[in-house]
Amino acid sequence: MSIERFGSPAAGAPPYSKAVRAGDFVFLSGQVPMGADGTIVPGGIEAQTKQSIENIKTILGSLGLSLKDVVKATCWIDDARDFGGFNKVYAQYFGEALPARSTVEARLVVDCKVEIEVVAYAPKK
Repeated sequence: MSIERFGSPAAGAPPYSKAVRAGDFVFLSGQVPMGADGTIVPGGIEAQTKQSIENIKTILGSLGLSLKDVVKATCWIDDARDFGGFNKVYAQYFGEALPARSTVEARLVVDCKVEIEVVAYAPKK
């Protein structure tokens, strides 16, 4: 089995790969609601969940994959009272192709209300 790493960190960035392919699975590192300008998007749980999933879509898309390929999601929210708003946005993105999921409440990076990591199934052709 070969292992491929994607999205090497820039100088000074935290030391992790955005995605790692191991066999038929692609593991994405947790995505926070960071916009293209490198700042955390303002707003509540819904805006931040949307940005986190958009970041996931971008990484998956760069690998020829989509949200439909996601089989497992692990999600962290900083306040359990935001669970309803988080679920509302999450369901809009995943629709009928719901992956297995775990969601827990945890302290997150400053100003982040959510972090999401996913595993996609993507057999090599």
